[in-house]
Amino acid sequence: MADDIEYKRRKITNFPKLKINIADKEMLALEAINELLKQYGKKLADYPGLPELNTVSTSKYKNELLLEEMMYDREQLRLKANEAVQCLNQMQRIIFDQIVESVDKDIGGFYFVYGPGGTGKTFLWSTIIARVRGEGKIVLAVASSGIASLLIDGGRTAHSRFKIPIDADEFSCCDIKQNTFLAELICSTSLVIWDEAPMTHRFVFEAVDRTFRDIRSKVDPNAGTLPYGGLTMVLGGDFRQVLPVIPKKGREEIVAASISKSRLWQYCKVFTLRENMRIERNVPKVTIRGEKVQFRDWVLSLGDGLEQTIIIGDDPEPSWITLPDEVLVNYSDDAIEAIVNEIYKDLHHRHGDVEYLRNRAVLTPLNEHVDNINVTVLRRLPGEFKVYKSYNSICKGSSTSEADEVLYPPEYLNSLKFSDMPNHEIAVKVGAPIMLLCNLNAKKGLCNGTRLIITRCYPFLIEALIIMGTRIGDTTYVPRITMCPVDKTVPFILKRKQFPVAVCYAMTVNKSQGQTVQNVGLYLPDPVFGHGQMYVAVSRVTSPNGLKIVTVDDNEVTKGYTKNIIHREDNCLC
Repeated sequence: MADDIEYKRRKITNFPKLKINIADKEMLALEAINELLKQYGKKLADYPGLPELNTVSTSKYKNELLLEEMMYDREQLRLKANEAVQCLNQMQRIIFDQIVESVDKDIGGFYFVYGPGGTGKTFLWSTIIARVRGEGKIVLAVASSGIASLLIDGGRTAHSRFKIPIDADEFSCCDIKQNTFLAELICSTSLVIWDEAPMTHRFVFEAVDRTFRDIRSKVDPNAGTLPYGGLTMVLGGDFRQVLPVIPKKGREEIVAASISKSRLWQYCKVFTLRENMRIERNVPKVTIRGEKVQFRDWVLSLGDGLEQTIIIGDDPEPSWITLPDEVLVNYSDDAIEAIVNEIYKDLHHRHGDVEYLRNRAVLTPLNEHVDNINVTVLRRLPGEFKVYKSYNSICKGSSTSEADEVLYPPEYLNSLKFSDMPNHEIAVKVGAPIMLLCNLNAKKGLCNGTRLIITRCYPFLIEALIIMGTRIGDTTYVPRITMCPVDKTVPFILKRKQFPVAVCYAMTVNKSQGQTVQNVGLYLPDPVFGHGQMYVAVSRVTSPNGLKIVTVDDNEVTKGYTKNIIHREDNCLC
């Protein structure tokens, strides 16, 4: 019976890759025998010669969340881990050994892996995950953004995995109740890896901590006194990059929202990765104030706030930096045309080339400039425009006024634009790249930030090809869905039914975080306004040959200069 259990369970649960260890097979066989004995008024305990039934071992095979984490091929993962470990550099190996030891000995721990983009954090995550899953243990891999989650095997966004409230405060908890399947999954988990942590508000981490302590107290009486209930929790990211976005708040509030300012930080052990493996070796140097500088050194100096700055105009403190001559684009007429010519000059001949579109993007700080660039590039793409318009209404539960239809006519609702929602009118063409604006199906690689190419336009569906993440080459269908904005600036809740996509020849700097692109155009009609935005933009590329910057110089004094905003007090190493 035990030999046949795995085959039967695969059919019952519809998980063809389900793996069951020998001890659990025996317990499941005993459970089946016990069910047969019940038909005759007997039970296993009536027969002293039979082993005792362990219901904990059998109950997990009724939990679909647990089953999903048990489908991995352990032998293949062990081989992958053994090969990957040989490729780790010295610091990566130290971190790997520390975390694996913590998991193997079940001693728990709170770690932060700090390093700039390209230092191999994602490769390190993959190696650790393969090693731990290869031993039959459960790893929950999450990320603060949909883009980052796609780069990790089995990755999910943290909000969807842990049911984190959207508007978390200092007293929030996750919506996970005791004795549920998700609670059982967390109790069975050995390791949590959370990528791109610095861009998430500290209240979120504290909410997860409270929830884990409560849930894991069922399996560990000391869980209530330990960070994250005694789990091994590994955070990763770069404090040089974009910090938590807090609308209409200043530097002090943004810095205070960082995980490094949380009460949990005192328990955290910080590791630092320094060797950059993204930026290509022997790339050309860049010229700063007449001197040749290594490209990687210039990028890091931007992130660390060490690049020489000056005061221009009425600025209260120095923030203007000199741009390298090699990346600065000179133009005589239209700035948008200039940056589009640099990045998409071969579009007419290569608009159907997936590699061509995947490896280039124009970045800019504000959404309004993104829209202008996308329209400019779309006009160059052959074919006719397909325009999709949304249906907008006011949520009846958010307002009791009967005069809403008079106060807020359709024309007004259609004009509203929000950063986390598609516009009322979306103009696309077959062959245009688009980006998802919400999480549709994480298992199929459809997360907020996933890039696709439109292959067909239907009246109520968009057929598209995934061009990034773990599901590259898959064809999918994007439906219209109803969305509500997170923005609280309007006195009602808007409901907009529209395709959750935006054309992405251009995207905001914040949206590009977590991606590697070979050719980046940085369009700066106005300087960057947030911490780390300049660093994020220039660190997307692997060589200065792939970076082009256009600044709109209304003032001759600012020509060749732009701002670099860095809150150095948030750097956990300062």
